[in-house]
Amino acid sequence: MKAIVTGAGAGLGAAIAERLAKEGYALGLLDQDEAGVASVAERLNAKAFPTDVASPVAVAEAFDAFGPVDLLVNNAGIARFGPLLDQSALDMQTVINVNLLGTAICAQQAAKGMATIGGGSIINMSSINAITPGPNVGLYAATKAAIQNLTILQSIEWGPLGIRVNAIAPGFIDAGMSAPFFANESIREKRSQGVPLKALGTADDVVNAVVYLQSDAARYVSGHQLVVDGGVVGSLLAHLPRD
Repeated sequence: MKAIVTGAGAGLGAAIAERLAKEGYALGLLDQDEAGVASVAERLNAKAFPTDVASPVAVAEAFDAFGPVDLLVNNAGIARFGPLLDQSALDMQTVINVNLLGTAICAQQAAKGMATIGGGSIINMSSINAITPGPNVGLYAATKAAIQNLTILQSIEWGPLGIRVNAIAPGFIDAGMSAPFFANESIREKRSQGVPLKALGTADDVVNAVVYLQSDAARYVSGHQLVVDGGVVGSLLAHLPRD
């Protein structure tokens, strides 16, 4: 079995790669952070590809060098936090390029290879911001909502090729780009108490969702967005007073 994980140089991507290595996958790891992805690849006996996922040429070269894969985890993503009124055109374009365009380009390359081997599984990384955007996240939420829609479209068009496409929408996860935010103990406590399960999620919670979606247990699951957030997005009315 072969898999490519994007954004694998640190955080959730590295955690996903580590688990997939234990599951027996030969791994190709993509990340713009050359040193970071090289370090993770060395530890996991994987192949590192320092790659800008928004570059069609660079992505094609990486996929061609690694060969067709059974699994793609489209984990690469960035955010430019701040009020919308303060977002520069460059901020917005950069987030679109990495999150949406990068996801589309990598999935397209993976699907072309999967079509030659009889199918595979693609997992796109969304966010609970795709469902209920928080303030001051710039275009991050909009790109994640687009990824949710793109996932459905990909599942429709590529299903006949034997390719399943799903998304994972994490929220309140103490890992990756959210880890520095939760380092503030006051914010950590307030946010934990706002989760119905009264705890933050971990990288393993997202990794376990990846393992399920790539497995035979999910063979009939496609076009789905799996929310991993302890029940947060469904708890709006629980936070509003009612007589």
